[in-house]
Amino acid sequence: MNFRQLHRGPQLLKIANVWDAGSAVLVQALGAPALATTSAGLAWALGYADGNHMPIEEHAAAVRRIARVARVPVSVDSEAGYSDDPATAAGHVMRLVEAGAAGINLEDGAGPAALLCRKVEAIKAAAARAGVDVFVNARCDVWLKRLAPGREVEETLARARDYAAAGADGLFAAGATVEADIAALVAGQPLPLNVMARPAMPGLEALQRLGVRRLSAGSAIAEAAWGRARRAAEGFLAEGACEALFEGAAPYPEINNALGAASQLAMGLHTTS
Repeated sequence: MNFRQLHRGPQLLKIANVWDAGSAVLVQALGAPALATTSAGLAWALGYADGNHMPIEEHAAAVRRIARVARVPVSVDSEAGYSDDPATAAGHVMRLVEAGAAGINLEDGAGPAALLCRKVEAIKAAAARAGVDVFVNARCDVWLKRLAPGREVEETLARARDYAAAGADGLFAAGATVEADIAALVAGQPLPLNVMARPAMPGLEALQRLGVRRLSAGSAIAEAAWGRARRAAEGFLAEGACEALFEGAAPYPEINNALGAASQLAMGLHTTS
């Protein structure tokens, strides 16, 4: 099943966002039908802050490494396309597509909706010229950026309709958590709705009932990994605590074997392709 079809299936698509080839192998082994990157986790792994700071060359190289081990579709968070110029942003997104992305997230941030529309149009035109199908998930940051206090639903719906007219394939209402708001977003615009994990998010059964098509972990798994690694390192550096380092850890052979098998399979596919 391709990435677009996964948004039409009977089950809500759950995305446990990854940030490198190793995390991609781990999540894929758990049976995930698709992979998607977290821009934050990927930027942090490369030594950059999140927020459109990654050089496109490094981002594309990281996506290529993830795609090398992927056996399911990969969607890539392209942030805002790393440019305010639609043609340049489209060129950057196509670099990620060439590296192996089947879909992309593209955010409006605090910028005008019209700018994201022009970027979506430019990306769709570039994809058509290249003869590839790219699922464009338009991320609306009205909640995250607090752009319309008390009017979040109305503002997001207005933007969603514009994004759909520009050619977007999905709407990512990052930060929406209230059931009534989510129901209004599903009913009030034509795109499959993606929401992001938050402590206050309704449960999976409720989201399915409301008509949500995609639930993303966002940067939460990468944040959890950072927090646990920090606690382990703090204990070791402060007290030389060795036993605590191994609490909850995956055994070395398990990790190494999983990566070894993924590498061998990738090499075999490359040799026969």
